[in-house]
Amino acid sequence: MLRIAAAALLRSSRGYCTSKHGTTQDRISPSLIDIAPEVRDALRHTPQSVVALESTIITHGMPYPHNLDTALEVEQIVRQQGAVPATIAIVGGRIKVGLAVEQLRLLARADSGTQAVKTSRRDMAFVMATGRNGGTTVAGTLLVADAVGIRIFATGGIGGVHREGERTMDVSADLIELGRCPVAVVSSGVKSILDIPRTLEYLETQGVCVTSYGSEDCEFPAFYTRSSGSKAAYNLTSATDAAKIVHMNRALGLRSGIVIGVPIPERYAMDATEMNAVIAQALGDAERKGIYGKEVTPFILSAVSQLTRGKSLESNMALIKNNARVAAEIAVELARIENGSSTPAKQCNNAKLDTANGVGAPVS
Repeated sequence: MLRIAAAALLRSSRGYCTSKHGTTQDRISPSLIDIAPEVRDALRHTPQSVVALESTIITHGMPYPHNLDTALEVEQIVRQQGAVPATIAIVGGRIKVGLAVEQLRLLARADSGTQAVKTSRRDMAFVMATGRNGGTTVAGTLLVADAVGIRIFATGGIGGVHREGERTMDVSADLIELGRCPVAVVSSGVKSILDIPRTLEYLETQGVCVTSYGSEDCEFPAFYTRSSGSKAAYNLTSATDAAKIVHMNRALGLRSGIVIGVPIPERYAMDATEMNAVIAQALGDAERKGIYGKEVTPFILSAVSQLTRGKSLESNMALIKNNARVAAEIAVELARIENGSSTPAKQCNNAKLDTANGVGAPVS
């Protein structure tokens, strides 16, 4: 990995925000970023085709070896659609855009002797200054993706306003970063353990365009379940529709992101009533044990997996793979639109049928 190449890419593909005095502002120094050769080449020639992937799902979202297997499969799914995966993390105090297999394995193994820190914007300086490893959250990944010029990002679910957030003021930094970074985030909506209606209101205030994908009635998904009971502002029916929105977002110079809510494949969807009961029990356990802050989400996801006897973990793996496929299709279509190709990218014609049938999800 070449640090000089990273510097050149940041200056050419993203540019710097400069004040009237010519000083740089609000950009990560390129000397702190290592870009993998595969990603570097794509950013030079077809930057639209790169799909960012977060690493907290590896370090804190799933147990080993499911986390490693899922990370490798997700990258392969992105490549199969003709796009380029760029898993983002901090390794040894350096930002990595694109990880080697041994780096993925290092982050995945809790017994490696180098426990990774769950890294959002607030944690980044500490993690890097102390030479630690960090699994980047949605917010942390957005920050880096925007800095190097990646415009599509696939994840499982975004953070949001926590339940009883009006009392605790616990609001995920993901929402703030979405209002700052013009990156399209393909996810299965907001994690079910959160207050989804309030999260959507907060995103609206931040100027974030929220859409459903393949849902004629604009039903916004709820991670483990296909519907949250809340509506998105708009619905996208295909990767072409989504790519056009991403393209126009940039043409308008908007500095806010886009959330594309892709429902979990139907065969892996959980029962909403069952999940609500399980989540309520897990939240109660967290409160009794005094767990708060950034440790809440990993604790509850783990508790939910135990309470559902592994069903929620299977659902989690299925939805992230499906989201990676959708994100890759959008990225390839964006490259086609912006580079003037006359050949349509490989994609399904009916997004609703696609997600309902579980295309791109693991076969059990």
